[in-house]
Amino acid sequence: MTRSNDPYDLVVIGGGTAGLVSAAGGASLGARVALVEYDRLGGDCLFYGCVPTKTLVKSAHVAKTVRTSTDFGVKSSPPEIDFPAVMARMRGVIEQAGEADDPGRFRDLGVDVRLGERASFVSSDTVMVGGARLRSRSFIIATGSEASVPPVDGLDKAGYLTNVEVLQLEELPGSLTVLGSGPIGCEFAQIFARFGVAVTIVSDAAPLPKEDPEVGRLIKAVLEADGVTVHEGFLADSVSVESGEKVLVAKNRLGREITIRSEEILVATGRSPVTGTLALENAGVRVGKSGITVDEYLRTTADNIYAAGDVTGMLPFTHAAEFQAKTALRNALFPVRSRIDYSAVPWTTFTAPEVARVGLTENEAREKYGDVKVWRKDFSGVDRAMADGETVGFEKIVCRKNGEILGAHIVGPDAGNIVHELVLAMRKGIKVGDISQTVHVYPTLAQVNQRAADGFYREKLFGGPAGSAFRAYFGARRRLGRVREVWRPG
Repeated sequence: MTRSNDPYDLVVIGGGTAGLVSAAGGASLGARVALVEYDRLGGDCLFYGCVPTKTLVKSAHVAKTVRTSTDFGVKSSPPEIDFPAVMARMRGVIEQAGEADDPGRFRDLGVDVRLGERASFVSSDTVMVGGARLRSRSFIIATGSEASVPPVDGLDKAGYLTNVEVLQLEELPGSLTVLGSGPIGCEFAQIFARFGVAVTIVSDAAPLPKEDPEVGRLIKAVLEADGVTVHEGFLADSVSVESGEKVLVAKNRLGREITIRSEEILVATGRSPVTGTLALENAGVRVGKSGITVDEYLRTTADNIYAAGDVTGMLPFTHAAEFQAKTALRNALFPVRSRIDYSAVPWTTFTAPEVARVGLTENEAREKYGDVKVWRKDFSGVDRAMADGETVGFEKIVCRKNGEILGAHIVGPDAGNIVHELVLAMRKGIKVGDISQTVHVYPTLAQVNQRAADGFYREKLFGGPAGSAFRAYFGARRRLGRVREVWRPG
């Protein structure tokens, strides 16, 4: 029997995806586990990230569909956005999705759940939680991230929104300036533009700068087609308030200055790790520029303390947090450690069309491997995309000459679902030729994978030595046939 003063096997700090997976997994294995969360279980993804934003993406998509319904032979009136109803639906989805994160469920698993308290390290084996000291053999830090706000003169005084405050709006602003062109900035820009808001993006980089450059160029064109004004290559310099409007001044590297007026400013310029109250220095845990420093085992600079999720600064996605948590949990509880491998971890930006990626870009692959092959297919050549009226986009599969898949990039309808076939292929060493030979249902969007992969066999069969050999074979057969005709008896 465990005594109350015995150390825990594991203390998990943070009740988002990484923390919940760690705590539930540890308790299910029979470990004595405590979970510390100062707010609510569910984390940023549930309340301020994936769940609410994708709910808004759907509402914005419906608005766009109504607006363009005549393209499908259906007459309708222009959409009227009932924004309070949109936000009420969003909150309902959050509530429904959050049922799985009820504290009672984790207590039933045997987790000692401590809500409303912050943890602070006293040493590498002890944290203070409220007035209690919790000793543990191992820890997993999963405190997540928060919006990083750039030091723009006058921004604090003028006021701004982050991904948290923008989801608390009850009225649509007439105009919105978005600082940043990463996934968060692009998604919100398109959402509000489709709701009828005048949206401007101001960013030093092109849209989705971490993606293949061809992807960014297409998404910029898509955003502009939805009415978004994109100022690429500009940094915010100052903000002031004039006649109730927020006036942003931005400059580019050549000193050119632009002025943008809007009702609201949304900051989407990156994320910072949440570590402020942890007193990590007491435990010997180092924090780098982007997050807590971890090795390939997700171990921090303290041997018994691990970190998972956004707080590490790597792959800030919910599914990546879950993936990290499973690795951190194994390593925190058992002596044989497992390395984490990010080579086949995908992600998706939920613009319309969606942007999905796994592995290396074409440029990254060339830098690492030299000569690579790229097989591609435009959605304009996929029959189901034609039928659905969603032909904007393409797929690129980046491979070595032997067909090993190094990366895949999909811009198109339902790309986030389509990419998983390629993720599995990379993880299991399935080559691009096998994708080509796999029967895909017709007509489906997933056929874009097969059609892109078909390029491998087209080149293999119709080009190079094989193509020459086939042409020689059939040429010889025709000549032999003519000889037989000439010498046929009678």
